Amino acid sequence: MSDDLFPQATPAVAKRRKELTPNATQAFEDFSKAVFAEGALDEQTKQLIAVAVAHVTQCPYCIEGHSKLAQRKGASSEQIMEAIWVAAEMRAGGAFAHSTIALNAIGEVPHQH
Repeated sequence: MSDDLFPQATPAVAKRRKELTPNATQAFEDFSKAVFAEGALDEQTKQLIAVAVAHVTQCPYCIEGHSKLAQRKGASSEQIMEAIWVAAEMRAGGAFAHSTIALNAIGEVPHQH
């Protein structure tokens, strides 16, 4: 990641966050562990979902972290890239689907009888 745009996530930053809000930080860490634990979905699948979502939310820290975690859980480069393409399609699909709102607003949607 570019140091010019996003500061590096360091152990010092994590420590300071925990000092400022220890209960909330611990609750978030516990929640995260529970969410990514093996369950009905295996850990690799959960990390691939996280990679896709990170690209939709455009969080550079999440993109970097979950891409590495997905790889550590056994995901291939191809699987990671396919997850990113799924995210791209879903993001584009949302814009396309919401065109219904614009078309309705400008009177371009025929009224149903």
